Amino acid sequence: MSKKIKFALYLTPEKKAEVERRYNEDGSRSATAFVEHAVDFYLASLSVEHAGAALPTAVKSVIEGRLGVFENRIASLLFKLTVQLDMAMNLLAAYFKLDEDTMRRQRAESVSNVKRTNGQLSFESIARSKDEA
Repeated sequence: MSKKIKFALYLTPEKKAEVERRYNEDGSRSATAFVEHAVDFYLASLSVEHAGAALPTAVKSVIEGRLGVFENRIASLLFKLTVQLDMAMNLLAAYFKLDEDTMRRQRAESVSNVKRTNGQLSFESIARSKDEA
């Protein structure tokens, strides 16, 4: 990323308030980043001969912003889920002293279950299937 320089930007109080109110709508972390995205968009629109060609750039920018927010949320949830799973596995491993053969069979069964259900597992359905067996 290139080094940024500071320069004066004059806006009406209303425009400045709107920028500050809306900068996170496109995934910007600051009003400065929002203004930079706006300048990039405007420069791209000047570079094309007709307005229709600038639309894909705008759409791409919006999609990337939304996907960035979504990606951060999913990463956070996966981290929390992995911590909980690690806790559960460590507790179970400490309680049950399982041999290698039992763990290998369970892994094969678990892989089969996940493939068969396309990952849509529930504790209740697994408990019911164990009662029936």
